[in-house]
Amino acid sequence: MKILFSPFSPYVRKCLVTAHELGLDDRMQLLPSNANPVQRDRDIIRDNPLGKVPTFYTDDGQVLYDSRVICEYLNDLAGGALFPASGAKRWEALTLQSLGDGILDGALIARYEDVARPEPLRWPEWRAAQLDKAETSLAHLNARPELLEGRVDIGAIAVGCALWYLDLRFADFGWRDRHPAVAQWFGAFGERPSMRAQWSL
Repeated sequence: MKILFSPFSPYVRKCLVTAHELGLDDRMQLLPSNANPVQRDRDIIRDNPLGKVPTFYTDDGQVLYDSRVICEYLNDLAGGALFPASGAKRWEALTLQSLGDGILDGALIARYEDVARPEPLRWPEWRAAQLDKAETSLAHLNARPELLEGRVDIGAIAVGCALWYLDLRFADFGWRDRHPAVAQWFGAFGERPSMRAQWSL
């Protein structure tokens, strides 16, 4: 199996953490990529018309994207339990995954506002509104610690990778002080071998 890799992509990391949890990480070959929101990589577009990472290649040559599809494929391949099969637990895990991915979507837009948009065209209110998605999401989780407690599933992985990215790119966001229950959860979840793993080409 192969995956187009970027060391700072939280969605690539989400796939690799998932593979690690499932015992598949040693079967993943990392491929270099040059994804960019403005200068779109035609090599990626050849296989993934969205031109984004992660783009994933199965052993039988199928191309999968995005992280939600890739992670579910890996879980199915390993016969894992990161995606509950049915019932309320499944919908809880998938909804929590959407929350984590939504935090990441907002954070990436804010990041692009900082580094991809020319400075005269930057819109501070737009950037602030994107990061406010993280703020309101973490407030929601902080008020409902049972949503995260004891979970090791795709929802927890998505939220964990979102927090990893906030720490990486927005160190001044200071979310821990305002959301101590989430900080406590992440302090433990972030110590899992899959979350502490480092990947490079």
